[in-house]
Amino acid sequence: MIEIINLDNTPSLVNRFMRELRDTSIQTDPLRFRRNLERIGEIMAYEISKRLDYHNEEIITPLSKVNIKETSEKIVLATILRAGLPFHNGFLNYFDHAENAFVSAYRKYKEKGDKFDVLVEYLASPDIEGKTLIIVDPMLATGSSMELGYRALLNNGTPAKIHVASVIASQQAMDYIVKVMPEDKTTIWTAAIDPEINSHSYIVPGLGDAGDLAYGVKL
Repeated sequence: MIEIINLDNTPSLVNRFMRELRDTSIQTDPLRFRRNLERIGEIMAYEISKRLDYHNEEIITPLSKVNIKETSEKIVLATILRAGLPFHNGFLNYFDHAENAFVSAYRKYKEKGDKFDVLVEYLASPDIEGKTLIIVDPMLATGSSMELGYRALLNNGTPAKIHVASVIASQQAMDYIVKVMPEDKTTIWTAAIDPEINSHSYIVPGLGDAGDLAYGVKL
């Protein structure tokens, strides 16, 4: 069974960063918005690091020798462009030796209405065979972009472990990802689970369009 870890269940500094991300009177500052995504990424990376496998490694200090614990897992950080970049950077600040992968998954709307397809047009990824894959995307509304991004990454191997990381996820997305991801090696992390999505498939209450708030409105 896939484990879901919701940081909102244990009050912490994450709650303050989440408040600033959601608050319309604060989120108009793109620099602050990006930094808050990054800070949540840093905290989540630290929490994920507690779940990794470690081995002892001897190093030499100026005075003696000492054994330290070093992770035994090879990590690949993958993100869904473009909103995922500051969140991804928070993870990279801590997993600074990780390899990196990038996937473009975006909504292509139909001519009329709110219907859309999710398309993947770009993939840059190292070999992920037997490695620990951490896929980060700040907003999981339907879960479709995450699934398609993951399936695109499988062209470069099959990971040994998978961590799916988000800032805000809808309950619908959580239910969907639990169904489509490998249950024997997937852990899902989020900082909040919101109850629904609207007719445009935006998370409610959510925070709006994370990509636009971080980098400006797109055409």
